[in-house]
Amino acid sequence: MNIALARLRPLFIKMPCNANEISDVQNKFYLKAKFSRCIGAIDCTHIKISSPGGGNAENYRNRKNFFSINVQTVSDDKLMIQDIVVRWPGSSHDSTVFFNSSICRCLEAGEFGNGLIVGDGGYAVKNYLITPLLNSVTRAEHLFQESQIRTRNVVERSYGVWKRMFPVLSLGIRLHISKVKAIIIATAVLHNIAILQKEDTPPTTQEIQKQINLMNSVNINIINENVNNHTNDRTRSTMILRHFGGMCSV
Repeated sequence: MNIALARLRPLFIKMPCNANEISDVQNKFYLKAKFSRCIGAIDCTHIKISSPGGGNAENYRNRKNFFSINVQTVSDDKLMIQDIVVRWPGSSHDSTVFFNSSICRCLEAGEFGNGLIVGDGGYAVKNYLITPLLNSVTRAEHLFQESQIRTRNVVERSYGVWKRMFPVLSLGIRLHISKVKAIIIATAVLHNIAILQKEDTPPTTQEIQKQINLMNSVNINIINENVNNHTNDRTRSTMILRHFGGMCSV
């Protein structure tokens, strides 16, 4: 069953694939927080697993000292998962997952036109990936910071909904590592179907919420050293001036 559901991935987990779809997603994100050109918000979340055993088992132990898979997703404005990467052990840094992913290659190649994604401080700034400032000073920077955070928030909220819908993602998948990938993708497919069908988010227990918070905390406060690169700062500064500078005089 899990394998059959996972095979539905191309139908239910997909990035915008033509100019009309890209424009539609960009408009929806702009209406949410005034962030131009955005087609998705990226982040990683840890899915707890049992020790896979073998010589590489410790690669799956994350910085919170439990075994996990570091799963990357891109979320749209409706909290749907547009892209997912499920193959990196828990010790992997978010930026490593991204720069070895197909979505990175597509963005590098300009396959989404002028579309860009937003991420947290764990990623290096690129012309197609915009992260928050370490410190905002000017009014334009404050406006940018608020808009970027509100836009990025959709991916964090999607993890909460996804994991409340499927508590096993936080409580732990106690199956052989060879079966874990299909289970995670199957739950992502069902997550998107539930959103399309406008299903209510199921209630959660205190224990499940505690585990969700623990999973989410693994990725917090890991700042990529490239954030302070001067070239990246100039790239982001140009974006701030172009998209938020004009708002200051309104």
